[in-house]
Amino acid sequence: MKQLITFLAAAIICLSATAQTDSTKTKKSDTIRIGGIIIVKNGKNKNDKDVNITMGRKDNEKRKNANVSTNWWIVDLGFANYTDNTNYATAGSYLVSRPGFPVIDKSDFKLRTGKSVNVNLWFFMQRLNLVKHHVNLKYGVGLEMNNYRYKSSLSYKENGVVPYTAGIQTNAPFIFRDSISFSKNKLAADYLTVPIMLNFTSNPGSKRKGIGFSAGVSAGYLYSQRNKQKSGERGKDRNKGDYDLERFKLSYVAELRLGPAHFYGSYSPKSFYEHSLDMKPYTVGIRFSNW
Repeated sequence: MKQLITFLAAAIICLSATAQTDSTKTKKSDTIRIGGIIIVKNGKNKNDKDVNITMGRKDNEKRKNANVSTNWWIVDLGFANYTDNTNYATAGSYLVSRPGFPVIDKSDFKLRTGKSVNVNLWFFMQRLNLVKHHVNLKYGVGLEMNNYRYKSSLSYKENGVVPYTAGIQTNAPFIFRDSISFSKNKLAADYLTVPIMLNFTSNPGSKRKGIGFSAGVSAGYLYSQRNKQKSGERGKDRNKGDYDLERFKLSYVAELRLGPAHFYGSYSPKSFYEHSLDMKPYTVGIRFSNW
């Protein structure tokens, strides 16, 4: 029994001496990373106090960019307008004029530019790396909402009795100059839109530095069209219907990034009316986006 106790005591002493010897051996440089904090310990023995703590990444450490990055819930705020190339002499029954008054012409479709707005809500946009993160494919899905605010008293009807006629009815949509004045009169056209762009950026690792440019096309589907009016005689009136607007809209789109500031624009080479009127819509504004 005494021999066993002596043997165990000797073994414990040997293990303790080995542990003490191992504990005095330290690496020349130990690095510990905790989130964005980097702790670097330099020294040859346990008595050295040379410890460096760095907040964030090292100066010589480059940020890695993901090959596919996603930006959620982007908002655009801008202005909506159109170029009017309509031949009003051949517009036909789509435009109804009041007897004894001038026929409807280009001046009736002039907009209040400061109040004709475009608001876009993009559910997401993704950026796919093509060439070293300097050239990317950018795409997304969202809602494009346009409000065209008229200066005149134009009114839209999907069908029914044609004003200023002897009870003539039609099953086709038409526009007429109303008999009252509106304090608010706008046409709203909303689209579900998918943009696809080629993106170029000078500084892929920074959201607030460098410049970037994107250009491409977008395809939109018209899911809502309405004529919203406000007057003293009728109060607030919101009429939904089919006003002969094109169901699909193809546009050229572009985006410019200058540091943290983002700007966007779009232009459709085709009229957003299906018949009679030749009006090509465009938008410009500010984009609130991370990249």
